[in-house]
Amino acid sequence: MDEIKLEWERAMAEKNCERLLDLFDDYIDSIEDEEELRRELERLKEVVVECEDPYELAHEILHVYSHLGDIEAGIEPYRRLVDMKKDDPEEYATALYYLADAYEHAGMPEKAIEVYQKLLKHEEEVLKNEKEIALTLANLAVNYDEIGETEKAIELMNRAREIFEKLGDEKNYLISLLDLAHFKYELGDYDAAEELIREVLRNPRDDEIEINAKLIEAEIWAGRGDYDRAFKALREALVKAINVSDDIFGVVFDTLIDFISGLLDEGSYEAIFRNMEGLAELFEDDTSYFFRAIGELAKWKAGNDEAKKRFEEFYSMVKNEELREILDEWKRPKLTLSLGL
Repeated sequence: MDEIKLEWERAMAEKNCERLLDLFDDYIDSIEDEEELRRELERLKEVVVECEDPYELAHEILHVYSHLGDIEAGIEPYRRLVDMKKDDPEEYATALYYLADAYEHAGMPEKAIEVYQKLLKHEEEVLKNEKEIALTLANLAVNYDEIGETEKAIELMNRAREIFEKLGDEKNYLISLLDLAHFKYELGDYDAAEELIREVLRNPRDDEIEINAKLIEAEIWAGRGDYDRAFKALREALVKAINVSDDIFGVVFDTLIDFISGLLDEGSYEAIFRNMEGLAELFEDDTSYFFRAIGELAKWKAGNDEAKKRFEEFYSMVKNEELREILDEWKRPKLTLSLGL
């Protein structure tokens, strides 16, 4: 650890931000005292604003401050960078974007909107880059949706969509359609959402766009109460995600688990056990037993006592601790409280 500290101090003295980023996790994790950690972060904040490319290291600093419950301290370097870059129109736009993005990731959409609006004004009046204007409009739309102003989000995303279409930027055009479909779904306009998804799936697309389209399609079918078609869309997303990346697969898998959990909570057991075998057959490891266990759990909860034994058999074959924890949570009886009045 002394060697890492020496390396850290050398990088700090040289203001070598690339090396500081390499050392960050190991060095910061080694600091056990919170006051010492805060002192080190304050030192690092003075260095990061002088980095040629400061934003990745700033993100790591913000992440640690968020764990300390001090988001404002983590945001401070981004604000300083905005002030420092005002004389360079391009760098100023970049600093505004990262400040807005930091607020967004910190769960502060109102603040993100304020900064994105400043960025939009700068792009429209100074830089006049249509693609960047459209991207900022899209970011504004997502944050307006986050605070419940979905109609405003649709208006802004439609403006972004029109620009992407005019520029021939197919990927961002399709992504804007996905966002619009999600917004329409949130407003309960399932027909409009479905039409947008059909348009996305008719066009050439990359795997990630297709996966996200299938996730929104699943939302639409679930909203209509057609759980079998929702499961079909989720299965198709899962099949595609297996060959894309671990991160994308994780998003789809978590979405699927949340969907099953919701169905268990509302007692839609039949829809679950009808669809688990189709998911189980996608896997050759103990994930297959995990889904078969869910199917038997649903039958058990529906009143089939014989399914309990089959559930326990499949459960015993699941070696992955995270999957077992999910099953442990789901098999517990739900506690309800009532007041005797």
